[in-house]
Amino acid sequence: MSAVEAAVELPQYEVVGKTDAPVVIALGGISANRRVCEWWPGVAGAHRALDTERYRVLGVDYLDRPGISTHDQADAIATVLDQLGVQRAHALIGASYGGMVALAFAELYPERLERLVVIGAADRAHPMITAQRVIQRRIIELGVEVGREQDAVTLARALAITTYRSAREFEERFIGRRDVESFLFHNAERFAQGFSAQRYLALSLSSDMHRVDPSRVTAVTTLVAAEGDTVVPREQVERLASALAGPSRIVDLPATTGHDAFLTEQDALGRILHNAVTQSVS
Repeated sequence: MSAVEAAVELPQYEVVGKTDAPVVIALGGISANRRVCEWWPGVAGAHRALDTERYRVLGVDYLDRPGISTHDQADAIATVLDQLGVQRAHALIGASYGGMVALAFAELYPERLERLVVIGAADRAHPMITAQRVIQRRIIELGVEVGREQDAVTLARALAITTYRSAREFEERFIGRRDVESFLFHNAERFAQGFSAQRYLALSLSSDMHRVDPSRVTAVTTLVAAEGDTVVPREQVERLASALAGPSRIVDLPATTGHDAFLTEQDALGRILHNAVTQSVS
């Protein structure tokens, strides 16, 4: 057993693809899980950008203990690679919270990674989004205190959705208050049915605590900036690109849905990812 395996909890994971094929790690937002082909069906699967006929696609369930950091999540992924006997991943792709974890992994384990793709994430949280998440956590803490945990998670998630989507989408899509309210709470209530307050609090705080030193990230990196993303504005992506130690490029993802474009624009994103994972690495 390696030192990493001895010290770090092994998360639940799933590998889909041919045995001995190159490994591509795919990480999504806080609501994603190890079943990558299910939550990213337009991106991962047979003959998709993350082609399970060509690669082994690895997904993990995030750890959610109190005080968990994105570097802790990165250590856990390294433990999974050890378990699989994989020394070096062909690519690591992370979106939203998964992008933070991907950057943390690239900082800690540069020798275990050939390519890095970061979608809607940066080396640290934007202060305005931290402000939004602080409010979400206070809502949940109050709900737990009064015995209404699921209602609190629903309300916090509804508030979060207003940051994940764009003002342009809301203006074009909804007519009045009832349409907006129905959309927010339909999605938030569905989320809350399978997401505990503890998990929400841990991963929300982990997002705000996230810090990576870009000068230690040496992997060939593709940064994807979604149009209208207010969680990670393009200027923040540009600052990250200029600070990375390794070669990098920014690719724009046209969208009306803002931060959630990695889920809503899977065809366009798939083309970007195909290019990113097949490019040569000198």
